[in-house]
Amino acid sequence: MTIETWALYVGTVLLFMCTPGPSHLLMLSVSASNGFQRSLVTAAGDLTANAIQIVLAGVGLAAALSASEYGFAVVKWLGVSYLIWLGTNQVIRSFKTRGAAASAGQASLKSLWARGFITSAANPKAVVFFAALFPQFLSSAHSLLPQILVLGFSYILIDGIFLSAYGKCGNWVAMKLSDRKQVWVERFAGVGLIGTALLLGLKSQRS
Repeated sequence: MTIETWALYVGTVLLFMCTPGPSHLLMLSVSASNGFQRSLVTAAGDLTANAIQIVLAGVGLAAALSASEYGFAVVKWLGVSYLIWLGTNQVIRSFKTRGAAASAGQASLKSLWARGFITSAANPKAVVFFAALFPQFLSSAHSLLPQILVLGFSYILIDGIFLSAYGKCGNWVAMKLSDRKQVWVERFAGVGLIGTALLLGLKSQRS
């Protein structure tokens, strides 16, 4: 792969990333209520799902996913339902005492990872996206596996930077609020989770 081809690919991915998606909204929510460093676990979950989707696209399973509309719908709506459930519970907890809400806001690392993974996995069309995007930058004159690895790693690196930036932003907003306003951070985080789910649902309906 030439440097020119790679640069064109990076530019294409950056353009794609400029529009905030469900994972970015999730990072704002998680970082606001759990802190930036803990939100990186959520980013890791998201990127893990991306890596799996890239592998699936690389081995040619995109066509199989496209043919299974029922499987598509099940994966999407399970993810949407899970995020709505999480967000609703967090909003309800925020109306309790501030101390209880604060302790409830610190989710386990396993839960934070699962939020990121499920949000990304709830969009199985990503497999089709990668399968459609990668061939535009692959050369049949060279081995495909190294090229796919370069494209996949580059995407995950760029996405990781964007997710970290959104996490920093959410944490910065939360730190600027006084202790009396921390309860609104919990509510914002809960609404953010619900908003993430609704955004995923809208994208599914448009599809």
